[in-house]
Amino acid sequence: DKQVWKSPSGLVSAALRPSRATCAVIFPGPPSQPSAPGECPFCALFHCSAVEHTHGRCQGKEHEINSVMYNNELMADVHFVVGQPGRTKRLPGHRYVLAVGSSVFHAMFYGELAENDDEIHIPDVEPAAFLAMLKYIYCDEIDLSADTVLATLYAAKKYIVPHLARACVNFLETSLSAKNACVLLSQSCLFEEPELTQRCWDVIDAQAELALRSEGFCDIDSQTLESILQRETLNAKEIVVFEAALSWAEAECQRQELTSSTDNKRKVLGKAMYLIRIPTMALDDFANGAAQSGVLTLNETNDIFLWYTAAKKPELQFASQPRKGLTPQRCHRFQSCAYRSNQWRYRGRCDSIQFAVDKRVFIAGFGLYGSSCGSTEYSAKIELKRQGVLMGQNLSKYFSDGSSNTFPVWFEYPVQIEPDTFYTASVVLDGNELSYFGQEGMTEVQCGKVTFQFQCSSDSTNGTGVQGGQIPELIFYA
Repeated sequence: DKQVWKSPSGLVSAALRPSRATCAVIFPGPPSQPSAPGECPFCALFHCSAVEHTHGRCQGKEHEINSVMYNNELMADVHFVVGQPGRTKRLPGHRYVLAVGSSVFHAMFYGELAENDDEIHIPDVEPAAFLAMLKYIYCDEIDLSADTVLATLYAAKKYIVPHLARACVNFLETSLSAKNACVLLSQSCLFEEPELTQRCWDVIDAQAELALRSEGFCDIDSQTLESILQRETLNAKEIVVFEAALSWAEAECQRQELTSSTDNKRKVLGKAMYLIRIPTMALDDFANGAAQSGVLTLNETNDIFLWYTAAKKPELQFASQPRKGLTPQRCHRFQSCAYRSNQWRYRGRCDSIQFAVDKRVFIAGFGLYGSSCGSTEYSAKIELKRQGVLMGQNLSKYFSDGSSNTFPVWFEYPVQIEPDTFYTASVVLDGNELSYFGQEGMTEVQCGKVTFQFQCSSDSTNGTGVQGGQIPELIFYA
């Protein structure tokens, strides 16, 4: 009296079955005498004893059946030979389960042009990625790692498994950094993921020098290289852009099995060479770097030197307008500032504040108060931590002119800040003069589309807190 749904191949789908089925129903015997445990493969899978089988303990475990069948030869009616020749794996599959999980598999197995082959070759998907996709289809589990996520995204796109594809994109967005942004940019364009593409551009623009110096930059394709080199908003010195292009050219020579000569580097760069804004370099950078690299012709080198020095400048094929870069924004957390005799002095103690944002930003530096007793010099060590882990730091000096203005102190590279997590901003100042300090501090500040929240830090030993003190400004890109 029980209804059991089966596919044309005979495999029961636990996910779609309207009523529960025991192993005794799937492998029927007389109603009063269920099949013996030795005849029931699910008892073997679930390690059921004879007593458990007789009392229907297999009943209720049918939701686990698909999971158990993952990468299992039991009742497999199709096999996939996955991977490139020499690195293939032969993986078992079950047509009905796969067809339920993917419209591509459904068309492949049950459509008008269904394949009847028992073995299907898939050379363009990595075995680990194919297994990750099968695990999602069979087990409803998402198992991703940094090494396999791109290949898994490719498989999920190819076989139209949208939820898995979305999970891959979320994983990539979460793990996105300057080290992998350039590689992910090229892949996101290939996979047509505009949100991921924009996130990559945000990182590349704000942390351009880190991205250009990353190993992954040398692995991008020429089209992505040109897209990056022509970017108006790159926050990088042009000599860094030039050196990155040469590193890419050397890697491309190896990929094309060419010697890494200057002529071959220039050849593989092609028109991308003219996207480097060489005339905007500092003269020292050009003279000691680009001019001696060998990739410029003698005429190009002479013309660029003339462009730097001559009143009548020659025409150049290289763009001569500096990149605009990104405009830094400032979050000011005090409503007023003041100074009082003996009120705020620096003796090597730490001023610190915690903050959080509701959108991803990049902290480029801090705005700090200066002397209230005329111009003076301060030595500043700035740090940014997340849960005690150092994210960025810098040691520098700045001059204050005696006004109540803030003075910027920059990190070497902008630091990526994730939303909804508190970070600790700290500064240790060394200077003999009294300084201005902030008053009427705010716990929440709206800066454009970004909301900052502030709270006191236990690291602060010089008096700074939410209501008053130092670190009046956070300088950021959004």
